[in-house]
Order: sequence, then structure tokens, then C-alpha cells
Amino acid sequence: MNTANQSDRITRIPVKPVVIPRDKHIISRSSISDNALKVLYRLKNAGYKAFLVGGSVRDLLLGREPKDFDVVTDARPEQIRELFRNCHLIGRRFRLAHVRFGLEIIEVSTFRASHNVTADDDGHSKDGRILRDNVYGDIDDDVWRRDFTVNALFYNIEDFTVLDYVGAMQDITDGQLRLIGDPVQRFTEDPVRLLRAVRFAVKLGFRIHPQAEQSIHQLGHLLEEIPPARLFEEVLKLFMGGYALQTFEMLRHYDLFKYLFPQTERILNEEEGGFPHMFLIQALKNTDQRISEEKTVNPAFLLAALLWEPLQKLANDCMANGLSEMESIQLAGDSVISRQISGTAMPRRFTQIAREIWSLQPRLKNRTPKRVLRLTEHPRFRAAYDFLLLRAQAGEAIQDLADWWTAYLAKTGDKVEADAQKARPHPPRLRRRRRRRGSDKPPSS
Repeated sequence: MNTANQSDRITRIPVKPVVIPRDKHIISRSSISDNALKVLYRLKNAGYKAFLVGGSVRDLLLGREPKDFDVVTDARPEQIRELFRNCHLIGRRFRLAHVRFGLEIIEVSTFRASHNVTADDDGHSKDGRILRDNVYGDIDDDVWRRDFTVNALFYNIEDFTVLDYVGAMQDITDGQLRLIGDPVQRFTEDPVRLLRAVRFAVKLGFRIHPQAEQSIHQLGHLLEEIPPARLFEEVLKLFMGGYALQTFEMLRHYDLFKYLFPQTERILNEEEGGFPHMFLIQALKNTDQRISEEKTVNPAFLLAALLWEPLQKLANDCMANGLSEMESIQLAGDSVISRQISGTAMPRRFTQIAREIWSLQPRLKNRTPKRVLRLTEHPRFRAAYDFLLLRAQAGEAIQDLADWWTAYLAKTGDKVEADAQKARPHPPRLRRRRRRRGSDKPPSS
């Protein structure tokens, strides 16, 4: 299935794709979302080219169920919006169309071409990063804008063929993750590709191409220039996909974890092989297990686990200076969160829950009847209890405390949650004042 040689891939010399006919691949329309098919066919029937592209094509060829479906077309964003009333245009750097069908969103993008590098404004910063990417082209241009070969396969709804410009089918067969073009240039254009390489390698079970590996080791510092909010999006993808433990280990192998959680990395370096490492391993294992069992995972809980060790170290320093355990944890929590969000933004709805989980840990030690009842009424009690169990599983000397709470909850059963629901205040119902008959004036206040 070899197509262009390596120099063609790097210099983007136009090449003809290998066309894989329907009887030579395993993709069936029955495996494609009905809503994605609606989008593909409506574009086709309107006279536009329409292809399924990216991860969904890759996953279908691997016999996996895609998480989402992306479509690429020669229709411009405004033309796409005219075809779909349920369409919303988003993005400035990448102008995209989101076609919503209930909870499912089909992302539709327009073919893109390379910027004119001789122009004064070529869409790149001085250091080579892509700033804008709204130069439209055709499919022969668009393929070179994509990052990894396995993400650059196109499924044509017109004749059900798969187009392969970059030897992606061979890379899938070889289990290899390879960048399209020169790795240094492609990572420099968008440093988030460093994290994407790790995520795809772990998810697919592929090995990273040696040239890309070498560049990852050299270019991790580029992540320091990525906006904190974008890094947070990548953190969710890295650790909430069911492969958190493997991802963590590979991030550390390539020395990238420190750019996401620098405080935690410093602790791990100080006590490699000790309790902190075991605690994180247990937390990530539990996360993967819950996802495999299709249980919910709150990013706030994972955040609390990832930052627990830096918090503990700082809290111990505060207690050594005479503060109480509760005061120390609250003060340390504020400091740790503040440092973390300067590099990787964390929404307040998550950081607040993480603070509450931490603050409840010392309160779980107080087991007088009145305090126990009050604790079980706290909205974060269950998360705090699960966090306590996690600490015990990792080897912290609190097993007796964890066992006591487990036995208590076993005795009380569902009564704890029922009492907690009753104890939570309900907002008062506001009674509307009735108007007098024959009067159009609102009641006086």
C-alpha cells in the first residue's frame, strides 16, 4: 500500500492517492453513525465532495467503534450552514461547522491548503507555530495539513472507497504512529501534537516512529507556550480516555508530564519508587477501571489525586509552623491550585470540588456521632470517602480509619444518602401576587 516516498511527504509534492475499493476494506455504512451519513449524503446531493476523515476512518479499519465522526468537504462554512438549520459555526483559527443532532455533534470542516509562505502574513508566528488555518483548498492540499498518517485517510461516500495519500494503511498494518512531514516542523507548528502522539500511541497500542520519538525528547519545552486552557482540554483527553495509567507512564518517559503537572513531577523526582508514586498509580488504575465499567469519572476527583502529594508536602510545612491540620490543608490547597492553573487552566467548578475533597480528609478522623452525621450530609462526602479509600489502598497508614467508615456505611446503608438529601436546604418557593380584576397595572411593591 505504499504511496509517495518520504521526500514527497515532507515537501508536499502532489501525489496520486492509493484508492482502496469497497471490497478491499472492512468499513461498512452500518458501522457509521446515522447522523454522519445524513451529513455526508446531504453534502453529496447538494453537489459537494464529502468524505469521512480522521480517527473514525482509522478506528473503523481497526475494527473499533469510533467515539465521534468528522466530515471534510469542499463546501465553505457558510455554505454548510445553509444546508443545515442545526448548524453552528465555531472557531477563529480553525473555522468549523458543528451540525447537532440531539447529543451528537458531527464536525464538518472545509478542505484546507498550505499558507503562501512568501506572503507577509502566512498564518504562522516567527517561531513556526500555526496562528490561522482558514486557507481553503482541495483534498490534495488538505491531506498535508493533518498530523499523523493514520489520521489522514478519507472514506468517500460517493463510491465507498478509501483514499490513502501517505502510506497510512501500511502504518496501520505495522502498528506505527508516524507524522506527515518533518517531525520538528510539525511539532513546532502545533506543540500540542507532542501530547497527541502520546495519546494515540497509547490508545492504539502503536509504537511512535523513531524520528518522531527523537523530536519529542527535544521539543517538550514548546508546551510552555501553549495557552493554559488548551492544555486543560488535552489533560482531559489524556487521562479520561480509559488509559490514564499507561498515558502517565509514557508522558513521564518522554519528560512531558512536568509541563502539565510540574508540582507533582517535582515530588515524584524526590521520592521515586515511594508512596507518592504508588498513590498516583492506584488513582489512575481506579480511573481506568471505572471507565472500563462505564461508570462516571469526575475530573475534579482526578485533579485532587494528581495534586494530592504537592498539597501534602506544603501542608506538612504549614503544620510544622504551628498551623492546625485543617488550616494547613486549606492554605496549601489554595497555593497548589494557584500554581497549577498558571500553567494548565482548571475551571473553578473542578478546583472547588478538589479543595472540598482535601478539606474533608482531616474531618473524617472525627467520629463523634454528631460530627459523623454532619459529615454524611456534606455533598462531597462520598467523593471524600472514596479518596480516603484510595489513600489506604496506596499504603498510607489510615487503614483502620477507612475500615471504620466502610463498616459504618455498611450498617447505615442507603439511610445516609436519604438523610443527606433531606438535610440539604431547598430554595423557598416564591408566591406570585394576584392581580385585581379589571386592572392592567401590576401590583404595587
